[in-house]
Amino acid sequence: MSNNDTFSDWENLVKKQLKTEDIYPILSQSNLEGITIKPFYNKVSQPLNNLPKVEDSTHLVANFHESLEDDVFAFLLNENVESLTDKVFFINNKKLAEHILVEDHCNYYSLIDVFEESSATINDQLVKELLAKNFDRNITIDISLHQNSGASIHQQLGIALAKTKELVEAYGESILNKLIFKVAIGGNYFFEMAKVRALKLVFNQLSKEYGLDQVPYIFAETSLRNKSIVDSENNLIRSTLELASAMIGGADAVYSNNYQISKPSDLAEEISFKQQIVLAYESIINVFDDASNGSFYIEDITKQIAEKSWQYFIEIEEAGGYLQSLESGKIQLQIYQQATAEQCWIEEGKIKLIGVNMYPKLEVKKSISELYNQNEIKPVRWAEMFE
Repeated sequence: MSNNDTFSDWENLVKKQLKTEDIYPILSQSNLEGITIKPFYNKVSQPLNNLPKVEDSTHLVANFHESLEDDVFAFLLNENVESLTDKVFFINNKKLAEHILVEDHCNYYSLIDVFEESSATINDQLVKELLAKNFDRNITIDISLHQNSGASIHQQLGIALAKTKELVEAYGESILNKLIFKVAIGGNYFFEMAKVRALKLVFNQLSKEYGLDQVPYIFAETSLRNKSIVDSENNLIRSTLELASAMIGGADAVYSNNYQISKPSDLAEEISFKQQIVLAYESIINVFDDASNGSFYIEDITKQIAEKSWQYFIEIEEAGGYLQSLESGKIQLQIYQQATAEQCWIEEGKIKLIGVNMYPKLEVKKSISELYNQNEIKPVRWAEMFE
């Protein structure tokens, strides 16, 4: 039986089940990302090659604690720890980065963003200080801020490329293999897998513009945007799915923010990290380069996201680049428009947030105008409207 025959058989079966000849209006799904989703797939045009990652195995990152020294390989550091060896360290503190002296490559990575969004500038002194460090990766391009502020997926990736180009123009193309992309993974399970994969495609394309063939280093953390103060248990479920999206999509490192938003505790922090352990050692998804490769649905939306992200990057460049677009307020306004449209869907229940806008449905306490500012890239959780 041919693919076309198989597809027709599926269509006929669905028509029979739904008792209608016109199944597509019933099965169509709308989304704020502008991505076309088919009800079902039987093929994909031009399948993608396996998309590699930098690390052989996804690093499972925990906040440093002495009790974890024997069991954890990768730590997020906010203070100096001199006694540890054979570990991977992600430095999250400017003052700490200044005092760390690394003679050889010792698995040190900087998670410090050198862009100052409020003033639309790059901290030149900080860039030079970080590049002088003998770290494996020195400069972070942080688009977790944009995800938590309500930017669409293609806006996040387009901004990542635009920020990359600003750095290349200022410091040369050699900076490309010194970058870390810090991304926040939201709750749209398959779309977020595709986001990680699309970032690999568009960054690789940008590197080819400079005669290189680079793979991005991706540090993925759980989003705060869909988390709620009043429903920690559902926060835990959401963050587990987000970590799975990141690993399946092929992130190089993953980190789980504390699922208890209002009253974080040591126990909650431990549980947050152990989500990663369960996923890695029970599901064994942290060792694959591109676990979702071959899924028609994910392949299709990956290519759509990559194309939209590249087009948005071009639009930013035509407007003068990321910093100029920030200075003019264009980027802030575009994110504001996307974020408020998304918040309307939360208020109307089109995006379902269990324990907040359904089961139970809480009372709206803050308006959209109180939550958002069109002149500022400002992290906002959906649930703040009800808290």
